[in-house]
Parts: sequence; C-alpha cells; structure tokens
Amino acid sequence: MKKISFILNGEKRNAYVEPNDLLVDVLREKLGMHSIKYACGRGDCGACTVLLNGKGVRSCIILAIEADGQEILTVEGLSKDKLTSLQESFIDQGSFQCGFCAPGMIMSATELLNKNPNPTEEEVKEGLSGNLCRCTGYTPIIKAVLDVNEKDVDKK
Repeated sequence: MKKISFILNGEKRNAYVEPNDLLVDVLREKLGMHSIKYACGRGDCGACTVLLNGKGVRSCIILAIEADGQEILTVEGLSKDKLTSLQESFIDQGSFQCGFCAPGMIMSATELLNKNPNPTEEEVKEGLSGNLCRCTGYTPIIKAVLDVNEKDVDKK
C-alpha cells in the first residue's frame, strides 16, 4: 500500500492504494464519490469522467497512484450549496432519463464551458463526444449545454 494525497473537490484528501487500484474504485469505494459510475472499464463510455487538473479524464483507465499531488473534481464538488447553472439546465431540459450518464456528461460539459463559455452546437457535440447515453438521443443534453449561457445572461 502506498499513501497518496490530492485535492478532491477543494479539500485535501489522502488514500492508501495498491499499485493497480483504479481511480474510479478509490473515489467510489474509499472516498464515497458515488456520482462516478463504473460502466465499460475501457474509457469508452464517459460514465466515470472526472476533471483532473481541469481536464476531463476517464477514471476507469487511470491508476489512482497517478492522481497523487493532483486536483480532482467530481459532481459532488460542483455544487456544495446549490446546483450550478449547468445542472439546473440539465434538469430543465429533461436531459436524462435513467441518470446513469448524467454525472459524466455534466463533468465533460463543465470542462467544455470552462474552456469555451459560449460554444456552438457543433462544439458541444465535440465536447461531449466521449460520453454515451442510451436514453435521451442527445438532443436535450446538447440543448441543456447551449441554454446555460441564455440562463446566465437572463440572471444579469
């Protein structure tokens, strides 16, 4: 076992990990971050997406030891007091049915909006291209990301 330290959702955290422990398992099982879903185990579906130093990564293909000294953000860290505009938009647009893909979609959309606060529809599609959803057909998800800026403009 090796002790690793990192910033998780703004708080310094430690975990003892084996060399082959996956980040998804450590975050879910040892640290209680249940928004992260384990699905494909190959990095194909995006259900386990977290932001590592601001970049979306598939936590099912990253060794936990690689997170040592890094900053990790999960859905739990996005909204400690209230939902973000993006999360509200996902709800308003009915962007998920079963909800399994929602955390990964929200994290990928968060990364996109952090880089490009006013993306085009094509840029949203590209930004979410690594995330799979079997329920919605993607239209309400894309609309939710596009509508975030409209809501933020209305609040000003």
